[in-house]
Amino acid sequence: MANRVLVTYATRHGSTAEVAEEIANVLRHAQLPAEVRAVDELDTVDPYDAVVFGAPLYMGRLQRAGARFLAEHHDELAQLPLAVFALGPNNTEDSRRGAQRQLDRKLATRPDLHPFAVGLFGGVIDPDKLRFPFTRLNRGDWRDWDAIRLWARSLVPQLQLATALSSTRSPA
Repeated sequence: MANRVLVTYATRHGSTAEVAEEIANVLRHAQLPAEVRAVDELDTVDPYDAVVFGAPLYMGRLQRAGARFLAEHHDELAQLPLAVFALGPNNTEDSRRGAQRQLDRKLATRPDLHPFAVGLFGGVIDPDKLRFPFTRLNRGDWRDWDAIRLWARSLVPQLQLATALSSTRSPA
């Protein structure tokens, strides 16, 4: 088995996919073999040595496909090094506090998962991609790309360790 890190994401409108791609680029720059896949494309996470999972927060909840991924793969994820990121609506202090509470509540529903890192970043609102009444929201992109890259770089030592340990395990 090749040593690989899975960067997987749930997204409705593409902004979380863009963040996942950037995180994977940072990991690849650090010589980590990172593969980016949407959660809907995965039947298993078994071939991977570690997982970085991301999803947006909508209306107080983790996006449905992301929540389903955590539920369906929680046994596998509990055995792997796991990092989690989420995109919230914007970077106001109140919004970030609310988004952090939402993310913490969701992760608490899966006590068998122990992410070694959790990142929360601003999200994107594009009224052209939304349904009424959300078409009346103000357009904005609150993703802080420098903060995202810094968070991704902070994952490197743990992920390097995971892939190194994987290469020393004997096949079952």
